[in-house]
Amino acid sequence: MPYVDVGGVHTWYAEYGSGTPLLLLHGALTDASEFGATTPALARHFRVVTPERRGHGHTPDVGGPISYDIMARDTIAFIEKLSLGPAHLVGHSDGANVALLVALARPDLVDRLVLISGNFHHEGLLPALDIGELATNQFLLDAYGQVSPDGREHFPDVVARIARMVASEPELTAEDLGRVSRPTLVMAGDDDAIAAEHTLALYRGIPDGEPAVVPGTSHALIMEKPALCNQIMIDFLTTYPVATFMPIRRS
Repeated sequence: MPYVDVGGVHTWYAEYGSGTPLLLLHGALTDASEFGATTPALARHFRVVTPERRGHGHTPDVGGPISYDIMARDTIAFIEKLSLGPAHLVGHSDGANVALLVALARPDLVDRLVLISGNFHHEGLLPALDIGELATNQFLLDAYGQVSPDGREHFPDVVARIARMVASEPELTAEDLGRVSRPTLVMAGDDDAIAAEHTLALYRGIPDGEPAVVPGTSHALIMEKPALCNQIMIDFLTTYPVATFMPIRRS
């Protein structure tokens, strides 16, 4: 799989399918493999590109702080380097937060947005999820060690920096959400790590937003009910909104 140097980051990515570009942006402390059940379905309709962010997956760490703003700038540089814009952005968890920031900073590079289990403010993350404890999670540690050029011993360092980030970021406001100019699907599990009220506020804050709560799922909804999640995403990304009979919010 190829690498491309963007903003000083030797970024790994893979490509599948053809058509309108679509970036899959993975969550924190994971990599593009989390979309294993999503990528083939989307690749039947789009040119799917799966970059892995600094310090994640096959992409080496570059030291220093990790922030959503930094990762959004990395993503913008990646889109420009590969001439992918405007592209659909589909982000899960931290990837959703990055996608949201990209859409705010560079709407010219974005077509439609799918935000899966994202939060626009750090207070939306439920306290039951302690990122710092994941440093010793055997599944995540093994997965990181299998592909990271930095080796499994580097994983706790990345976890610590991500934990500091999610404790104080992002800090977007309802006014910020009102500036999102792209059609946006806001998805979450009904037992998500993001508070349901926060997900509702995210949907309500985006002028052209649509919500989708997937029943019987958690923060890992794309892995728990991939067929249903894929169906919802593909419908949103490939069709225009229907003319509803009793519009209220959209009237």
